[in-house]
Amino acid sequence: MAKALGIDYGKKRIGIAISDSLQIIASALTTVNTPDIFIFLDDLLKKQEIDCFVVGEPKNLDGTPTDSTAITEEFVSKLSKKYSQIFIKRIDERFTSKIAKQSILDAGIKKMKRRDKALVDKVSAAIILQSYLDAK
Repeated sequence: MAKALGIDYGKKRIGIAISDSLQIIASALTTVNTPDIFIFLDDLLKKQEIDCFVVGEPKNLDGTPTDSTAITEEFVSKLSKKYSQIFIKRIDERFTSKIAKQSILDAGIKKMKRRDKALVDKVSAAIILQSYLDAK
């Protein structure tokens, strides 16, 4: 069975998470510089069978769009055109960064490593992906 890929899109970095082949468990994979995302995805898709992209959808607490919503929508549009054979699911990403920071703290990660924003991005991607997997 193919895997699902979680994506936490950002202006500078994109957190990436991947599921197991049964699509039960999400694992943080890496962080990619935003301009390099399609090069990364091309390479990953040669190595892994992916049948679903799960992209975080930025929203304010009241459900309205954020400043990041438009750029994320633009990314999703490019993603769907380039990889039209792969299903794209949008997942509400409110609180994922806060949950990711708490998860990292709870895991006992040292203070210097916790300051690494790339770590938060890939853990956020895993939370987004796991939310999708749990809802299936």
